[in-house]
Amino acid sequence: MILLACPGQGSQKPGFLTPWLERPELRELAEQLSTATGIDLVEAGTVSDADTIRDTAIAQPLIVAAGLISAQALTAELSARGVDSAPFGYAGHSVGEITAAALAGVFTAETAARFVRERSQAMAQAAAATPTTMAAVIGGDRTEVLARLDALGLTAANFNSAAQLVAAGAVDAVAKLVEEPPARARVIPLSVAGAFHTTYMQPAREHLLGLRDTFGTSDPTGPLWTNADGTVVPDGQRYLDLLISQVASPVHWDADQASFVEHGVTAMVELLPGGTLVGLAKRELRGLPSKAIVTPDDLAPAADLIADHLDD
Repeated sequence: MILLACPGQGSQKPGFLTPWLERPELRELAEQLSTATGIDLVEAGTVSDADTIRDTAIAQPLIVAAGLISAQALTAELSARGVDSAPFGYAGHSVGEITAAALAGVFTAETAARFVRERSQAMAQAAAATPTTMAAVIGGDRTEVLARLDALGLTAANFNSAAQLVAAGAVDAVAKLVEEPPARARVIPLSVAGAFHTTYMQPAREHLLGLRDTFGTSDPTGPLWTNADGTVVPDGQRYLDLLISQVASPVHWDADQASFVEHGVTAMVELLPGGTLVGLAKRELRGLPSKAIVTPDDLAPAADLIADHLDD
């Protein structure tokens, strides 16, 4: 099985969509998603500066759009080689789960765009209500790290791997963690607007719950993993419920990675803007063939990886 992995917020860079939107069909998709999200994603992905695209209400729709754009381009690359189907599985990190849901057929592209619009705006409002932030904690003993977070009133919001998690909470508490990290650990402040995937996001969760019945779903066309606990979810409505719950609950990408192995994933392609998830896989899933899509030049190597996998 070939995993299509969809990155989360923070992986975007100024101008990263520029070479992609030189293709008319991809620019048309970006414009369609712009209409559905109410955000000029063409402008955001080509000329907006780092501060602008760091804004949660812009970053999240931009990340989902980028994933869908690169997926369409990859599909075209494969079709040109005579590959019209492949044994794909789907997973996303945080907001990338919305991209994965669209690729797996749970959402249409328009529904994914509406969902991420509501999610991003609600999370931005929740973040603005109380000053909070996040920091990556790399290394250290996991039990000691969690004890240190608990002592500071912080929450582990992302479990990215055995050696990395993300702490979230009050700004002063995160600053204290940076100043006095757990033994044998490094703490790196993250440039984010709030404590995502914690109880601080409960208002956003409630907002999405109120809109739940407006988001139509279908059951996924292939294995689709959840950040909740790393399981495969075969029911579209259940996946929608998990997407809503996940707004204020931790991301367990470590559990996802363990589950990829259990379910026979043998290759991985990370969609635009790729790099982060392939980096984690290289450390946690050593030996797994993988390719991150960053520019259109990466499409051919990604298609090669998929084709080689099919030949095997």
